[in-house]
Amino acid sequence: MCRIFGFRSVIKSQVHHSLISADNAIHNQSENHPDGWGVAYYVDSSPHVIKSEKTAIQDHLFKRVSGIVNSQTVIAHIRNATSGQQNILNTHPFQYGQWVFAHNGNIKNFSTTKNKLHGLVNPHLFKYILGDTDSEILFYILLTELQKIQNLTDLCTLNNLFEMNTKAIEKITKIIGPCLNQDDGPINENYLTYILTNGQVFFAYQGGKQLYYSTHKSKCKERNSCPFFAEECENPTLNGKVNHLLFSSEPIQGDNVWLPMTFGQSLGVDNQMILGISS
Repeated sequence: MCRIFGFRSVIKSQVHHSLISADNAIHNQSENHPDGWGVAYYVDSSPHVIKSEKTAIQDHLFKRVSGIVNSQTVIAHIRNATSGQQNILNTHPFQYGQWVFAHNGNIKNFSTTKNKLHGLVNPHLFKYILGDTDSEILFYILLTELQKIQNLTDLCTLNNLFEMNTKAIEKITKIIGPCLNQDDGPINENYLTYILTNGQVFFAYQGGKQLYYSTHKSKCKERNSCPFFAEECENPTLNGKVNHLLFSSEPIQGDNVWLPMTFGQSLGVDNQMILGISS
């Protein structure tokens, strides 16, 4: 399966440690996830997406991008293909307007359920599907459900994303069957774990494949120099406000305190960095 990583922060942050220099950085994990990579980051509220069908550990561009990215919102993905050809159109993250999406999972028997899943996508959005993966279909089903609640370019709340996710997952699993809650389960089962953002709200769903999150560090190395340092940087939030939220398929070595999301759980921050967790 794939590996995903992402963060939303109150300050612009670099990604070199998480993507390159940590012992279990995505760069190193790509030896077992060789079918392409992508990094999406936001500059002045606009997403920049750089992708390649090459293996990250063998691609000098991945190292270059990882060294220069400095942003408040980032999503990175390395692919281990279960459906779709190995090409740049099928490489994550996928983008529509301000929205960026990365998936770790699979849709069982996709070739037989694809047409029914296509029926869940708004025809206006369907024409933007360029690849042939289950992941891209999932992205556009989510956008279709969100568009029923609000304009995709309007300010988005976490409540809208929770509602969107609930409705989309219900409709998808009615067609494909339930997700398997087993991180090391057979690759041909249903798994719908994903990260989604528009650069402001930052959201994830644990759909069977493991996903960890972090909102604070054991000790921040910049505690004496960072103008945004607060108690919640080194402790669980008491008022819901956080200074950063990270997601990763596995804990990245370093100072961040990682917690596993539970199966079926949704979690994210709104544009004010207020944390929300589904029950």
